Amino acid sequence: MKIDLSVIIVSWNTNKLLEDCLSSVYRFTKDVSFEVIVVDNGSQDKSADMVRQKFPQVKLIPNRDNLGFTKANNQGIKIAKGKYILLLNSDTYLIENSFSKLIKKAKTLQSLGVLAPQLLSQDRTIQQSAGFFPHLPQVFWWMTFIDDLPGGQFLRPYHVDHDSFYNKDQNVDWVTAAAILVPTVVINKVGGLDEKIFMYGEEVEWCYRIKKAGFEIYFTPATKIIHIGRGSSNQIPTSAFIGEYKAVIYFYQKHKGRFSLQMARFFLKIGALLRIAVFSILGR
Repeated sequence: MKIDLSVIIVSWNTNKLLEDCLSSVYRFTKDVSFEVIVVDNGSQDKSADMVRQKFPQVKLIPNRDNLGFTKANNQGIKIAKGKYILLLNSDTYLIENSFSKLIKKAKTLQSLGVLAPQLLSQDRTIQQSAGFFPHLPQVFWWMTFIDDLPGGQFLRPYHVDHDSFYNKDQNVDWVTAAAILVPTVVINKVGGLDEKIFMYGEEVEWCYRIKKAGFEIYFTPATKIIHIGRGSSNQIPTSAFIGEYKAVIYFYQKHKGRFSLQMARFFLKIGALLRIAVFSILGR
């Protein structure tokens, strides 16, 4: 008999964050049958031992090496038994019965491919967590800061940075994979995350395939999850900047033609030079 939900958490050296995340999942989750799968990516901080000792009910996959975010999540997906899959970062924690609320919301949505909750920082400020595909106009607006200007959310920007956008349900192109709900039937049709992507941009590429298959990507503020942010990747501070640039190039290599790829490279170079100049002026 299928259970309602499989929660998959990938961890790399986030022992305390992972413990807090798991504690919150078991504390707040009610009204749904669920399992938790933790994939430990070769942590050196005894994260796997902590899970074995404090959460014996968790299905643990201990990898010897850091296989990356996509491969590790796909490992969890392969053994998951839920009608829905929920990918959850180890640097998140629940403050309410979010999983039940997400599933209830999911059942009301047509052609559901992905559903994401509102992500909040620990100070309860809204985190940017959704956007539109990086077609050439979006890449240009992103690289030149145009989409940061007042009204930028109406340009359907790559990253929506305006808080007002996150105050209501939205049909978007992609959502941050820190917390996303995906029906298992969708994954069976589209496949899992692209394992050529180690980390960064994987949710954009996945959502692109999901939308091409005829499903929709939704964001809802109906429930909120705290996301501390970059629990693992803080240990490599520059990786986020480099990773996102590389992710856009890979997206174009996989899904776009040669001309579009060359234009995207050109816009990204402009953006890199512009950011170097701005940060130099600001003394960063």
